[in-house]
Amino acid sequence: MRAPHLFSTSIRPSSVAVRVALSAFALASLAACSGTSTDSKAESTSIATSTTQPTTTQAPSTTSVAGTTNSPLVTTPVAAEVTPAAAPAIMPNVVCMNLQDAQDTIQSAGVFFSRSADATGAGRRQLVDSNWIVIDQTPSAGSPFGEIEAVLSAVKIGEPNPC
Repeated sequence: MRAPHLFSTSIRPSSVAVRVALSAFALASLAACSGTSTDSKAESTSIATSTTQPTTTQAPSTTSVAGTTNSPLVTTPVAAEVTPAAAPAIMPNVVCMNLQDAQDTIQSAGVFFSRSADATGAGRRQLVDSNWIVIDQTPSAGSPFGEIEAVLSAVKIGEPNPC
């Protein structure tokens, strides 16, 4: 004797009900990943301007005559509280350092994200930062700078350079 299949015709969920359940799960996952809080406290960010972000919530379900569940989505704007941006850091002199040490020095100055570029113009990517040497930097040493503003131009160690 065979055991009954898990989804026999008598207990098989309708495809609409499965879609609604998956949609509800997806919305819950997105809300959890988006950083939107359901607490009464507002979140703060380091952006200097105020923004309004729409959130999507699920309205009460209704059941049609055919027994399927319809669940419309309702979008409501939510204002986010923001705090002023941090004061810019002062750019250190990183010319003639290997790229990894230069990035570490910039992070020590208080800026986490910097960019690098191939100084030859060939568009090569710096995959192993310690194999490259910085030959130019933007902004210049002593200038105030913030996240993503530092650009380090580098060549591979052993290639012609002014260092």
